[in-house]
Amino acid sequence: MTTLRELAQHLGLSPATVSRALNGFPEVGEKTRIRVLEASERLRYKANSNAKRLATGKSGMVGMIFRSSRNLLVDPHFVDFLAGLSTGLADREIDLVIHAAPQHELLAHYERFVSSGSVDGMIVSAPELNDRRIATLIERGFPFVVHGRTGDNVGYAYFDIDNGAAFKAATSLLIDLGHRCIALLNGEADLAFVQQREEAFRQATTDRGIHIPERFISHDVMSEEQGFAHATEMLSGRRGPAPTAFLCSSTLQALGVIRAAATAELTVGTDLSIIAHDDVLPHLRPEHFNPALTVTRSPIRMAGVALAEMMVARISGVDPLKLQRMVTADLIVRASTGAAPTTGRDGWLH
Repeated sequence: MTTLRELAQHLGLSPATVSRALNGFPEVGEKTRIRVLEASERLRYKANSNAKRLATGKSGMVGMIFRSSRNLLVDPHFVDFLAGLSTGLADREIDLVIHAAPQHELLAHYERFVSSGSVDGMIVSAPELNDRRIATLIERGFPFVVHGRTGDNVGYAYFDIDNGAAFKAATSLLIDLGHRCIALLNGEADLAFVQQREEAFRQATTDRGIHIPERFISHDVMSEEQGFAHATEMLSGRRGPAPTAFLCSSTLQALGVIRAAATAELTVGTDLSIIAHDDVLPHLRPEHFNPALTVTRSPIRMAGVALAEMMVARISGVDPLKLQRMVTADLIVRASTGAAPTTGRDGWLH
């Protein structure tokens, strides 16, 4: 393997000049820098990570801390996001350090990461409406990016989907199909994106003069098991008329609703309509559901890749206000949605 000294000898430059060129120091001229980079690639030079850290003052690592109680490492949504993030960082020769901590110790762990200098930046995932992690990082002036956002006008870098627009479009589709009894199976109530989706759902129904009872809205882990449990309870009619449509925050929840519908001997697409948000999980293809599932679609892996690029930019000093990106989810209509039933089980509202 070519060493720094050998590369410098080949170019007829000092090792210090070559090191500065490789690490982007401004005092090295552009022509020299390009010459050094081309030679390093041609000779397959690989910088020693410790030497690079000494030269740049950077660790070459980015941190992520999550609540241990959320069990995110077994959550397919988080795992796919992590795959995109880690790949995006690895492509830029940056390592991702993942740490779990209990809720009451979360901020202390953030403080330790920031104070130790062990990482150059932090990735914040699943932000809450009043997220103290974000406030702490802003106070410390430490580079970070957020998967999601806590409001409309924020001063930090983020990548997010337009949750409000997605769930307004999905709700409007169901209303246009004649549904008035619509249930929302949402995520955990303290998460910002959950609140954004619920606000859009409530606004869309209110604007059309539709009252949604509180029993038609659930907050829980976005899993097939919880989707089945909540749908089974709502479809039982024990607490009042059953919904004719479900809007789910995850395709996993939708799987549970489909199972509950089968148990209740209801046909999805005619007796019951279902829409879910599709994060494009690799082993869960809504177009292969029976029937094919109507979705709002946005790949969560893409968010991870985008945040990796943003993180590198923040570490380099780019203004966080220039690193705010919100994408629109696609509404894809399939066979799981149909006109509201005009007749059905006793107790249904029409």
